[in-house]
Amino acid sequence: MAEHKAIGVGPAGIEVAYETTGDPAHPPVLLIMGAGGQMINWPDGFRDELVARGLYVIRFDHRDTGRSTFMTDAPAPDIAAALAGDLSSVSYTLTDMAADTVGLLDALGLDSVHLVGASMGGMIAQLIAIEYPSRVRTLTTIMSTTGDPAVGRARPGAFGEPGGPPSTRDEFIAWRLKSVRALSSPGFEFDEAAAVDTLGRIWDRGFAFDAMMRHMLAVIGSGDRTERLRELAVPALTMHGEEDGVIDISGGKATAAVIPGAKFISFAGMAHSLPRELWPSFADNIADLIGATEATAVR
Repeated sequence: MAEHKAIGVGPAGIEVAYETTGDPAHPPVLLIMGAGGQMINWPDGFRDELVARGLYVIRFDHRDTGRSTFMTDAPAPDIAAALAGDLSSVSYTLTDMAADTVGLLDALGLDSVHLVGASMGGMIAQLIAIEYPSRVRTLTTIMSTTGDPAVGRARPGAFGEPGGPPSTRDEFIAWRLKSVRALSSPGFEFDEAAAVDTLGRIWDRGFAFDAMMRHMLAVIGSGDRTERLRELAVPALTMHGEEDGVIDISGGKATAAVIPGAKFISFAGMAHSLPRELWPSFADNIADLIGATEATAVR
């Protein structure tokens, strides 16, 4: 499970850090994390649940996260202006991040994979399915949405009150812990020790506040995918928490409603997080979709 790095990935020619776990002969699953998230934001335990179900799991750092390329020459992000319609500070879009992801598949020699995306990662997965349909065997989105501004709206104060950006490791952990706690699922125990450990590793691997803002701008600047999602012909699953304050459950319901044949599953007590208690259920549902699709392909 050592980390590796692919060089010259995608049209942007970036470096992408990644990790593979499991038997390469098993069905490949690519995990795509949300805004500002690194590969380690996918909990090791959840990854291991997938591997235990006979899957080959790949997780990676997006551009502007962890040990992948940071876009340091990008303009200063202006979230307020973007929300008001001025997209001049948007340095890249989710389409660019989708191209990065497909570039990683090329580097790994994978013709097609099963996609699992959380939050912004679900949006990127949708775009891969739309723009590179031959590369996608199944599409699973967790706590994500379609880009339609009428659904999936964040509740006021959903991120808590984290305060200004940090300058030291300890400040970063305290700063992000406020948001992680605010995003945690009220129906399940909040594991502060695990959160602190992950946050420390995130800082150590590479974090920049402006980079996280560039991810948010990519979401804002990428528009509504609803009509394009209606044209998909891929087995799809959408899972969402009933208490999600960052992307309201209406976003997950809308995603499942527009993708032909998609299955929708909601979880009581789940917000914008991946509670440990639900990892087996997430993995079962993903493995069931993959197993049925792989069996059909063999026949």
